[in-house]
Amino acid sequence: MKYLISRQMTKLAKIFLILLMCAAAPAAAQGVRYSISPKNAEVVLKKENIRSTVDYLTDSRLGGRASGSEGARNAALWLENQFRDLSLQPLGGSWMHGFRISSTSFGRNVLGLISGTSSPSRYVLVMAHYDNLGSLGGTFYPGADSNASGVAALLEVARMFRHMQDVKKKYGTGIIFAALDGKEKDLAGSADLWRLIQQGKLKDPSSGSPIAPEQIVLAVNLDQMGSTLSPISKKRPDYLIMLSEATTGRRSTLEKVNKDYSIGLELGYDYYGSKDFTNLFYRRISDQRIFLEHGIPSVMFTSGITLNNNKPYDNADSLDYDILKQRIRLIFYWLDKTL
Repeated sequence: MKYLISRQMTKLAKIFLILLMCAAAPAAAQGVRYSISPKNAEVVLKKENIRSTVDYLTDSRLGGRASGSEGARNAALWLENQFRDLSLQPLGGSWMHGFRISSTSFGRNVLGLISGTSSPSRYVLVMAHYDNLGSLGGTFYPGADSNASGVAALLEVARMFRHMQDVKKKYGTGIIFAALDGKEKDLAGSADLWRLIQQGKLKDPSSGSPIAPEQIVLAVNLDQMGSTLSPISKKRPDYLIMLSEATTGRRSTLEKVNKDYSIGLELGYDYYGSKDFTNLFYRRISDQRIFLEHGIPSVMFTSGITLNNNKPYDNADSLDYDILKQRIRLIFYWLDKTL
């Protein structure tokens, strides 16, 4: 008796499976698309990768990565390898783009692309400077928060979008990733990047067409991303500051993904309530300034300035990697909804 019941249950299970397959077949035949969740990208976001980037860039062998220095050159070569390993497409035939900082020194920007599908093409620029103060008077400045943390965030966001590409997620808007030199020399790296765009010297390898200024729909700068020493509110180390124009920063999108993906960071949209400091960091001394001056909507993400910045103790151990990982998650999801 038990044997007969078992056989009947097996037959019913087979019939149920066949019915499910038949129900799915028409949808497949009609080309129904299934949504690919951006949560897929979280499998490649690992704290050890973030820490590894910061450890490398703050190593004394790079000498503090002064703009245009030998240490900055070695950092650029390493970043070029990272872009290659991530299969980011080179722009204008190369990942590395040199420019003159002074009569005796050259800087190097490292640029890579994930192409979009829109026609005509649109691009979001995501950038972070990798240069720092170097060594001054025999004192070594590691530059962990400023700005190895931003470079680490840049690489992990790129890694997450490349993973989404691997799982066949398509985005209409392309993403240009830019690791910039020369920030400490009056934003020389971002100025040269804009020059290349203006002169049509950056070509999308997918289309072969130059990337025009009007095709840059948003510039996103990641600068000082890893500290929890200057919170917006007391006892809330889990925060992130977005500086932008109120009408172009997509703040409502940031708030929505912060809630929907259970990230829950405290968000701020000015520099600790100070109009003067907000203007200073948003419009004058950070790399997005170059793009703002040319009418490109721009956003800066930061964890704020601290007493460690531009000090010899701005080292890898001073950062909060758990919170930095959460900030990267939030920026990725925000970009995912923006593209």
